[in-house]
Amino acid sequence: MITPLLDLHTHTIVSGHAYSSLQEMVRAAADRGLQLYGITEHGPSIPGTCNPFYFRNLHVIPRRMYGVELLLGAEVNILDTKGALDLDDFYLEKLDLRIAGIHNECYHGGSAEENTAGMIAAIHNPWIHIISHPGDGSAQLLFEPIVLAAKESHTLLEINNHSLHPKRNKPMARTNNLEILRLCKRYDVPIILGSDAHISFDVGRFDRVMPLLAETEFPDELVLNASPERLNRYLFE
Repeated sequence: MITPLLDLHTHTIVSGHAYSSLQEMVRAAADRGLQLYGITEHGPSIPGTCNPFYFRNLHVIPRRMYGVELLLGAEVNILDTKGALDLDDFYLEKLDLRIAGIHNECYHGGSAEENTAGMIAAIHNPWIHIISHPGDGSAQLLFEPIVLAAKESHTLLEINNHSLHPKRNKPMARTNNLEILRLCKRYDVPIILGSDAHISFDVGRFDRVMPLLAETEFPDELVLNASPERLNRYLFE
């Protein structure tokens, strides 16, 4: 069983439907013993989130707070089956960390094959580091080509704790995430766990995904949450 030392997918009140400030979230990360922590506010297509102008001013925030190294970025939206994103290069360039995901509120999808092509386009986008909650069932997807594309591009697929919350009503999340884990294990592809915390109490929380790792006997060395150094080498070097 790994000891997570990083959590890169979280949201503050800036995202519009989260409930803690940036400093409250980072303080919680420090209290959890995290060494590396990411805040990734929702892209502009999500109702109530920040204006893109917010991302222009991230330079004013210290990148080390309460003893925790901080990465600031966005969870941008994959908008369609072509892999279009809702932040352009001007804003993406200003981010430390770029996650891309499908959200029902702003996704114009198609068949499983078409949705898969769109996600693979996002995986191959050189700006993107992580694909958020690919297994949550927001779109029908074919996971084997997605896993192989992630391996080729060094883009991490996230196993998302929040998607497995019963209140989220994501009936396919467990089955899909198990399939992703089995494929990543077969093809020796690293993954990342994400809390997707929308309140400080959930920072670094992975209690719903840990049983899936156990069920699939997923190799510890393929879970990059246990080593900020390995994560940095995989994504940023």
